[in-house]
Amino acid sequence: MNILLLEDDLILSAELCKFLESNNFTCDKIYDGETFLRQIKNNTYNMYLLDINVPKINGLDVCQTIRSFDKNTPIIIISAYGDLSDKKDAFTRLADDYLVKPFQFEELLLRINSLLRRKAPSENNDQDIIRIDDLIINKTEQKVYRGGNEITLTLKEFQLLVYLAEAQGRTVSKQQITEHVWEHNFNTNTNTVEVYINFLRKKIDKDFKIKLIHTRSGFGYYLSPL
Repeated sequence: MNILLLEDDLILSAELCKFLESNNFTCDKIYDGETFLRQIKNNTYNMYLLDINVPKINGLDVCQTIRSFDKNTPIIIISAYGDLSDKKDAFTRLADDYLVKPFQFEELLLRINSLLRRKAPSENNDQDIIRIDDLIINKTEQKVYRGGNEITLTLKEFQLLVYLAEAQGRTVSKQQITEHVWEHNFNTNTNTVEVYINFLRKKIDKDFKIKLIHTRSGFGYYLSPL
């Protein structure tokens, strides 16, 4: 389980990560909100721990930004602010839990494990969300996000992306794509599939270091971060 921590107290940040790692988590620590949001664009985490009073972008605004594209990953606010109004603000921005400093690390661990247990069944059973690296596909809402940014697709582009994603890294041929996405509504000798693959690459891969859409020469296409 990977946890990303937003905490500008260097000593507390180091101690928290050390404690979490001793309990079989991996923990990356970030000291300001702006860097934190950049970090989650290219990395996948199972939970976020957010202090509120941090430089550049505060933890509440970070929480709100995450929830604009990610409704599922658990978020715990860890803050010295203990007023009810502060907690209300955090929960209004869809944080899952709130822990007031100072706190015992064991209590944080209990809350982390509780949240992960509650979240896991819904995520495992939710067939409408597909996650591949930093790509999120919401089939119900027909929305696509990469690196935290929503990507606008046409209906056919969306259907093609979903078909590639549901293949789970397997190569699918041009013939298979035409059967499932276009239902034989055009001549398979045309370059329609190639054109739409190119459309997707420009929208999904162009601005990212890690490319997800790949061609296997002579066989077809596959979607994978590798």
